[in-house]
Amino acid sequence: MKETILAFGALYGGLAVIFGAFGAHALKKKMSEDLLKSFETGVKYQMYHALVLLILPQLITFQSGLEKTIGWCFIIGVFLFSFSIYGLCLTSMSGNKWRFLGPITPLGGLLLVAGWLVLLFSVI
Repeated sequence: MKETILAFGALYGGLAVIFGAFGAHALKKKMSEDLLKSFETGVKYQMYHALVLLILPQLITFQSGLEKTIGWCFIIGVFLFSFSIYGLCLTSMSGNKWRFLGPITPLGGLLLVAGWLVLLFSVI
């Protein structure tokens, strides 16, 4: 499980750099300021949690079900939260917004919060 957590941390970190550069350079002149801020929010949260996924395996073993839950909450939460924001922003640019992604973003956010709460619970 530790290797899986580290792999997702590295993947999400690398993709956050790529998406951040894409937003800053390719999308800056094509996206409205509000959409660009939303896109950047997705990138920030992705990078924050990529770092968490890289650090956590140094601190916990991911042997217990509770510890595994933390990892999966962060992995799935980042995917649902950040990638739904990217999809919403990119499809809004073209005028064909994928509205079905709207409810997915808060689900991802809830999983991220759940990951933090389960981590808190596991250490107290």
